[in-house]
Amino acid sequence: MLKNIALAIAVILGAVLALVALQPSTYKVTRSIQVSAPPATVHALINDFHKWDGWSPWAKLDPNMKTTYSGADSGTGAVYHWSSPMDNVGEGRMTITNSVPAERVDIKLEFIKPFSSVALTEFTIKPAASGSTVEWSMSGENDFMTKAFSLFMGGMDKMIGPDFEKGLAQLQTLAQK
Repeated sequence: MLKNIALAIAVILGAVLALVALQPSTYKVTRSIQVSAPPATVHALINDFHKWDGWSPWAKLDPNMKTTYSGADSGTGAVYHWSSPMDNVGEGRMTITNSVPAERVDIKLEFIKPFSSVALTEFTIKPAASGSTVEWSMSGENDFMTKAFSLFMGGMDKMIGPDFEKGLAQLQTLAQK
């Protein structure tokens, strides 16, 4: 009897491990919004980390979060570092790696705690009849632990997508003022 239980557990564990291993090795989360403001106005809010507190969906999660800015004041080379003992905030760093006025901002996003990972974040801004179309995307690699976490939590799109939607809505409000 004990042998059958051990065998059943081994089969179930093997199936779960195989299912995790078969998950995609990369992810990409993308959301977009229409903003009734010119591309230059939107770009200015994204290109300067000092302005992120006004629209970032994570800025107010921990009022005691420590933030520091270094490198350039804005644009390519600007760096934003945050640190919080709260697991849903953790510690990390963002570095603007490319900035094209009124068109795009590319960011290297490094999570340090509670889990270490690196992602590419891209904001593209395109002129539209009503002002601008803003697209926010994040892509990265899924290691085994990320695959397992994503499998049981519904994937990166389900985990991060709502935050992108909230952030874009707050960016829209701020840009349209």
